[in-house]
Amino acid sequence: MKIDRIDLFHVAMPLIYPWRTAYGEDAEIHSILCRLKSGSVHAWAESCPLAAPCYSPEHAEGLYLTAKKWFAPALINQEIVSGDDLQSRLSHFKGNQFAKALFDNAWWVLHSRLENKPLHELWGATRSEVPVGDDFGIRDSIDDLLALIDESVQKQFTRIKLKFRPGWDVEMLSAVRRSFPDSTFHIDCNSGYRLSDLNLFQKVDEFNLAMIEQPLAYDDLIDHAVLQTQITTPVCLDETLNSLRRAEQAIDLKSCQYANIKPARVGGLTNAIKMHDLFQAAGIPCWVGGMLESGTGAALCVELAMLDNFTYPADIFPSSRYYREDLSERPLELTTNAEGMPSVAAVEDIPDPNPNRLQALTTQSWSSETA
Repeated sequence: MKIDRIDLFHVAMPLIYPWRTAYGEDAEIHSILCRLKSGSVHAWAESCPLAAPCYSPEHAEGLYLTAKKWFAPALINQEIVSGDDLQSRLSHFKGNQFAKALFDNAWWVLHSRLENKPLHELWGATRSEVPVGDDFGIRDSIDDLLALIDESVQKQFTRIKLKFRPGWDVEMLSAVRRSFPDSTFHIDCNSGYRLSDLNLFQKVDEFNLAMIEQPLAYDDLIDHAVLQTQITTPVCLDETLNSLRRAEQAIDLKSCQYANIKPARVGGLTNAIKMHDLFQAAGIPCWVGGMLESGTGAALCVELAMLDNFTYPADIFPSSRYYREDLSERPLELTTNAEGMPSVAAVEDIPDPNPNRLQALTTQSWSSETA
């Protein structure tokens, strides 16, 4: 397909409740949306690195500028025949995975519309519904957290993820496990610790968790491999897995027993599918993570989650969990599977953003038509 037009939008989406993690706090989610047009067909996609370079070295304003100045000119008026072709055209630009994902994801949505097939069918997925877990950031008090967990348990979420950072760690986890001895939990450290914290993680072993997600530095593979030999709880990598090469190295070094794959973090859906296949061949289960995207970006995560090796419940949430009004024309909603557990169903088409809400939340925009 020929890329005839590119539009970029930097949006700031206010949260109902601040999102608190080991790396900081967000009161609104900064994200970049891209619209590609080929002939009479258009498609939208989203990449959400957050406002500050704290989750990764990228951030929304930097992504917007990189996309506008470097990536869009490399793709406009070009015939792009595949996701691999698009990745190749951007390969001389180092890093900037969230920025590359913006265009890769949009290409896939455009391809899906031109082929008149949903993404999961194009990829040969065998499922049309997958279970999801629940996820809680750092709250004002442990009592607040326990009340929220109780609601999740009553709704039969198959697992619950808890943010974990210094000052909100073992004491919090002890209270949770006392109150919910039989529920499945895992913790997400967002790179908040180092190998010198080994004693803490050996204490965490006592809580019978499903995994410890990204306990050590965001760019580390070696220390995670060492940590895994010293604890029994499986280690899961998230931030570290930002490329196929890093995934290959993680497998070789035995740095993890689970892999969290976020399309934006790995450079787009093209790479996410390949990373899924790498871990599947290595016998390492995966799960799909998200970045608090709008319903437009979250729908991409839903489609990816239909692939076979995404066996741990996904981090995909209803729009109403975080936003009073979703940017998307069609907010994401959960369904209930045959066992009564929360799940998400595959989507037939990635929804566009609502034009009025897009205009209200956009902080800056650019179009190749007026460049």
